[in-house]
Amino acid sequence: METLTIILAGVLVSVATYLILSKNLLRVILGSAVLSHAVHLLLMAMGGLKKGDVPLLGENAEAYTDALPQALILTAIVISFAVTAVFLVLAYRSYQGAGTAHSDSFRGSEHE
Repeated sequence: METLTIILAGVLVSVATYLILSKNLLRVILGSAVLSHAVHLLLMAMGGLKKGDVPLLGENAEAYTDALPQALILTAIVISFAVTAVFLVLAYRSYQGAGTAHSDSFRGSEHE
């Protein structure tokens, strides 16, 4: 199962790379969101599937599940949501100023 998750993360990284290299700002933002989801899947695959008790409440001290991968993924989800929100606000403000979401229009004219 971890192999399938890693392959899916690789596919998402390639899709995100394609979207980030686009000239449209919304595609770049979507690409960064897809890339963050690929990182979440990769963190989940690196954590692995472990079965056991709760770390503090279990009676068997040897068979417990580590909660660190889940905490890392939750933190990464919150950070990627905040970054996506900031990107969307910047794209909206640049769209208001330039009138288009195409990145070539932000260069200005040759005489400036």
